Amino acid sequence: MRFVWAVAAFVLAAVLIGAGIAQRTVFHGPSTQSAEIALTEDTPYTLVDGAVLNTLPGTQTLEVSGTDGVFVAYGRTADMTAWLSDQEYTAVAAGEEGEILSSVVEPVPDAAEAVDPETAEADVEAAETDAEADAQASRNPAGSDLWLAEFADDTAVVASLQLPATMSVLVAADGTAPAPAEISVTWDISQTTPWAGPLIVLGGLVLLGGVVLYVLAIRQARRSRGPRRKAPPPLPETQPIDVSVTGADKGVIAAGPATRRSLGRRKALAALPALLGVTVAVAGCSPDAWPDFGPTPTSSPTATVLDSAQQQTPAVTEAQAEQILARIAETVAQADEAMDTELAGTRLSGAALAERATNYTLRSSIADYAALPAIPSGPAQIILPQAYDAWPRTVMAVVQNEASDATTSTIMMMTQDDPWAAYTLSYIGNLGGSTEMPDLAPAYIGAAQVPPDSSFLVLAPDELAAAYADVLTRGAESSFADLFDEESDRFSESVAADRQERLDAFNTTATDTGTLEFGATPGADAPLALATLESGAIVAVTVDESDTVTPANEDVVIKFDGNPTVEALTGVAESQTGVSTTFADQLFFYVPAQGSTEKIRLLGYSSNILEAKVL
Repeated sequence: MRFVWAVAAFVLAAVLIGAGIAQRTVFHGPSTQSAEIALTEDTPYTLVDGAVLNTLPGTQTLEVSGTDGVFVAYGRTADMTAWLSDQEYTAVAAGEEGEILSSVVEPVPDAAEAVDPETAEADVEAAETDAEADAQASRNPAGSDLWLAEFADDTAVVASLQLPATMSVLVAADGTAPAPAEISVTWDISQTTPWAGPLIVLGGLVLLGGVVLYVLAIRQARRSRGPRRKAPPPLPETQPIDVSVTGADKGVIAAGPATRRSLGRRKALAALPALLGVTVAVAGCSPDAWPDFGPTPTSSPTATVLDSAQQQTPAVTEAQAEQILARIAETVAQADEAMDTELAGTRLSGAALAERATNYTLRSSIADYAALPAIPSGPAQIILPQAYDAWPRTVMAVVQNEASDATTSTIMMMTQDDPWAAYTLSYIGNLGGSTEMPDLAPAYIGAAQVPPDSSFLVLAPDELAAAYADVLTRGAESSFADLFDEESDRFSESVAADRQERLDAFNTTATDTGTLEFGATPGADAPLALATLESGAIVAVTVDESDTVTPANEDVVIKFDGNPTVEALTGVAESQTGVSTTFADQLFFYVPAQGSTEKIRLLGYSSNILEAKVL
C-alpha cells in the first residue's frame, strides 16, 4: 500500500510543481503593452493628457520620432493648457472605455484674461487683438519655466516617465513645423504570480514525502519476504589460523564491500537535499511569486491631508525652482560679462534690474569699478512658492552661495507675470549670519500671497516701505520706531553711522559753500508678501535713500572731481544748482500678525547706487 501512496505523492508533486512553473512561464503574461497615438490633423503642438499615460498602471515609456526635430516636455496639465491657450494644438485624451482620442483645440481669444482674473474687466477689444496676433506667431516651447523637465533631439526622443494623472506631456518640433506624428506609449506591466512559489514548495514537500514512503515501502517489502532457506551445516574443525600481520599490512583492517542495499539507501538520502535545493530555486526568489499578506492600503483621509478644493497648487516644485534659479544665474552672469542691460532684463526686473543697469553704466565709464555680486544658483536652503493657480506668481528662495567665502545666504523673490513669461528676479538681499527665519510652509504646500493692503498684519505691506523710510530719516523720533525690532536691524544703524560720518566731513570742508541733506522715500516697486505659518508674512519692499548737495548761492559751483561715480551718471563735471544721488535699498522683513507681541524684524537687505542727477 505504501507503494501506492508513494506513486500518488509523486503524481501530486508533479502536478503541483508543474502548475507553479507554468504560472511563471506558459501562463505568464507579457511584461509590456504598447499603444500608438494616431493624430487626425497637423498642428504645431500635441498635448498628451495624463489620463492617457495612466490608462494602464506601471512605468510609462514615451517614444516620439519626427523629421523636423523632436521636443518633449511634461508639467502640470493646468499650466500646459494655459501656455497653449492662445495657440491651436492637438489634444490627446482618454475615452470612457480607455480608447485614445485626439481632437484639435482652437485658441482662446481672451487667453490673457483667462490666466489673470484681475484683468477680466480690461479692454476686451485690445485683448482679442493681442491674442489673435500671438496666435499667428510661432512660439518655441524650449526653455519655458513651466516645464518640470524637457527633452530634445533631432530625430527621436525616448523618455521613461511615471507621471500622475494631473500632469501632461507636450510634444512639438519647434513651434512652427507640425508636431511629430509618430507617438507611442509603452507600459511596464507588473505580472504577479502569487501562488507559483507556494505551489512549487508544496510540490517539493509532497515529493519529499513520496520519496520517504517509497523507501519505507522497499524496506517493508524486504523484511516481509517468504520463509528463508535452511542454514548450512556447521563447518568442520580446522587448525587455528595465524591472523597476525607484518610489513606494510600491519595495522590495516580490510572492510568488506558495501552491500547493494546500503548503496541504494545512501543514494536516496543524497538525492533528498539536492531535490529540496532545486525546488527552492525553481520556486523563484522574486517577491511577485509569493502572495502579499501586508496591510491593505486605505484611501481614507487623515488630519494632515489638505482639502484640495481650498488649497491651490504651489507655483513650482523644489526641483523646478532650482532649475529656474540656475537659469537666472547663468543669464545674469552672461549679462554682467557683456554689460548687456537688455539681456539682464530677460531675468531681472524692478530694483534688481535698475541697480544692474546703473552698475553697467559705471563699469563702462570707470575702468576699475566693481561689478555687483553674482546671482547664486545654489544650493537652495529654502523654497517657498506661492500657492496659486493663476498669474502672476511669486516664489521666495534662500540660497547659500558656495562659490564665495561669504558666510551669509541670499534671499530672493522671483515673479512670473503670465504663462508665456520667464521668472524674473525682482528682489535680492543678503541674510545676516544670525538671522532667524520664521516658520514657513513646506514647498509642496506653498504659501498664500498677502494682499498689499492686508489688515491682518501689524503693518500692511504697502505701508511698510514708508514707515521704514521714516525710521531711516528720523531714527528713534519716528512714530514707527517702536514697530521695528532694533536688535535685528543692523541696516538702519549702518545708515545712520554713514550719514553722520559724511555730514561731519562735509561740515568741516564746505559749511559756507553749501548744504548736505539726507532723505528716504518708498521705492517705486510694489511690495511682495508671502504668508508664514504664524499668520505673519515675509514682505519685500524697496526704499530710495537720497543725499542732496546744494550750493549756498549762485556763485558757488559744485565740482565732481573727487566723485567719478556722480560724474559718470550725470555726464557733467560740475553743477551750479546742486546734485542728488539716490541709493536703492531692497529690504526683506518679517511682519507678524495683528495682535502679536512680536515686532517687525529685518531679515535681509542690499543697497546699491541707483542714479545721480543734477538739480
